[in-house]
Amino acid sequence: MSARFAGQVGIITGAGSGIGKATIERFVAEGGIGIAVDISEQRLTQLEQEFHARNQLIKCVSGDLTSAATINQIMNAAGEKIDVLINNAGIMDGFVPLDELDDELWDRVIAVNLTSVMKLSREVIKRMLLQGKGSIVTTSSGASFKSGIAGTAYTTSKHGLNGLIKSIATIYGSRGIRSNGVAPGGTKTNIMDMSQPIRGQKTMELLGVNLANASRTAEPEEVAACLLFLASNDASNVNGAILASDSGWVAK
Repeated sequence: MSARFAGQVGIITGAGSGIGKATIERFVAEGGIGIAVDISEQRLTQLEQEFHARNQLIKCVSGDLTSAATINQIMNAAGEKIDVLINNAGIMDGFVPLDELDDELWDRVIAVNLTSVMKLSREVIKRMLLQGKGSIVTTSSGASFKSGIAGTAYTTSKHGLNGLIKSIATIYGSRGIRSNGVAPGGTKTNIMDMSQPIRGQKTMELLGVNLANASRTAEPEEVAACLLFLASNDASNVNGAILASDSGWVAK
């Protein structure tokens, strides 16, 4: 394993499982100092034990990213130096179509998938501006390129996320801060377990063709490799890109 992140401090959200866990494991293995963030204290406790068993250290922050208190805890845990931020946490929306969408579900999905990413990135950018460098990588979705693979709230949140990624890249690129995204297709994670139950059966039926045309289900490590490529100096000339990691699904 290379040492691409030797001495670098990286914040990874949604790190307790799936893509986030695979990402922080590789980040630390490549020399990084990892700040693991997850809403589940139980998952973080298990993660910390696994790292300790390998004689690796991480810092863990448990909390809801929509809370200002959680963001403050993350920033305190990271300290003054932040080299990498990987915005990975997110939730699904149960495939609920607009006519069945209530305000509570809309507000929650937008808050987690979009607003919390903006707020954490905003705080991290303030630190990165003082350093004159930094890399922010955000997990987007195939639903950020097209409709037809999720409900209304999720699809909207991920389209908005791509705009945020590109806006950061444009405004701060000349000041040493890169911003990119990875758009996974189907991946072996527990996002469905942690999100809304499937309520939009009509939507599922309408989206059936798109979902049936999905390419193979990826391993979390495959998506993590894309996130960390963009976070690293290997991608020093990449800024404002949204990399599809879906075995060609959105190309169909």
